[in-house]
Amino acid sequence: MTKDKIIEFIKKYTMVIVLLLVFGFFAWRTHGTIAAPMNITSLVAQNAYVFILAVGMLLCILTGGNIDLSVGSVVCFTGAVGAILLVNKGVSMPLVVIIMLVTGILIGAFQGFWIAYVRIPPFIVTLAGMLAFRGLSNVLLDGKGIPLAEQATFMKIFGGGNTCYVPDFFNMGIYIPSMNIIIKHFNLTCFLIGIVAVLIFLALEIRSRLVKKKKGYETDKLWAFILKNGIIAAAIIWVFWKFSCDKGLPNVLIILMVVILFYGYLTGNTTIGRSFYAVGGNEKATKLSGINTNKVYFIAYTNMGLLSAVAALVTMARLSSAQPTAGNQYEMDAIGSCFIGGASAYGGIGTVPGVIIGAILMGVINMGMQLMSVDQNMCKVVKGGVLLAAVIFDVVSKRRGKFIAKN
Repeated sequence: MTKDKIIEFIKKYTMVIVLLLVFGFFAWRTHGTIAAPMNITSLVAQNAYVFILAVGMLLCILTGGNIDLSVGSVVCFTGAVGAILLVNKGVSMPLVVIIMLVTGILIGAFQGFWIAYVRIPPFIVTLAGMLAFRGLSNVLLDGKGIPLAEQATFMKIFGGGNTCYVPDFFNMGIYIPSMNIIIKHFNLTCFLIGIVAVLIFLALEIRSRLVKKKKGYETDKLWAFILKNGIIAAAIIWVFWKFSCDKGLPNVLIILMVVILFYGYLTGNTTIGRSFYAVGGNEKATKLSGINTNKVYFIAYTNMGLLSAVAALVTMARLSSAQPTAGNQYEMDAIGSCFIGGASAYGGIGTVPGVIIGAILMGVINMGMQLMSVDQNMCKVVKGGVLLAAVIFDVVSKRRGKFIAKN
């Protein structure tokens, strides 16, 4: 492998390498505690809202580096609406879920209208939304939380409490003589789901490679293809092994996979998905090519409202209540995950898998520093430094690319 190819490989997988190094560091400093099954499960459950919001934030950022500062407040407001209807008014759970989703869509459409058609800067519109919906949340809740502990079905579906796992149909333990490991309860159902997920992933990757080769598109070298997908498959198996050694597959992971797969397909394989990249790359040229750029902005922010409502459902279940402080600084976690995951501060660049890597990195940093008993204020300093470093890397890389192109 030549020096240029090594540099290209490092640049392409920078954040994956950083994630592995950071996880390795915390595994060393916590004597492996961070890799314990319980902590791997907690990593998913505690950061579910980040994954959901970051995927929506990516679409906003793709349109030109725009962000949505209101998502945390919208999470809080839609959660307050849902809790009042579910607990205080006795409305059926399915109807409450629909109302919450519609509320999120309407909020996103309202903000999207001013951004897309009146052309008020997204920063101003969503800053106003952040203040307004936080205030409305406190008005609705009267500064008090609404407990949801008795809403068993809601909690189970959206990942709250101790029963929010896919049931195990085998109910068995496992003993590994060579490693002298005894696991009193090993969730075989969860592990088999992981194996099926890996097989589906590998089948899709192989199919995609064959289609590209048939159409004459450039593909990775065979060894690079095998290495990359082999590592991903091993990582998936390892994660599902950890789940299986704990309580099993969290229900919230199913919601996350639906969101990730849908938006991964949307951004990579559809016309509207390519429109987000086109607007971020060059809005004037995109408009001249016949694409309704106003509609693209409107869809991005309306979709952000929808995913804020989904995040509200997950947050309510995790907290077992609707709280006036819910969603605090969620927007910062979502924005940070996007930029750390490779989204460009200028727009037009970023992928759903990259955003997920960024969200996982943020989650690992949070959990690792908690396990090391590091002060929360210092944790914020570290996260801020990581975010700044990611943006600096993006800006410097682009400037260097422009300089090389000119010379």
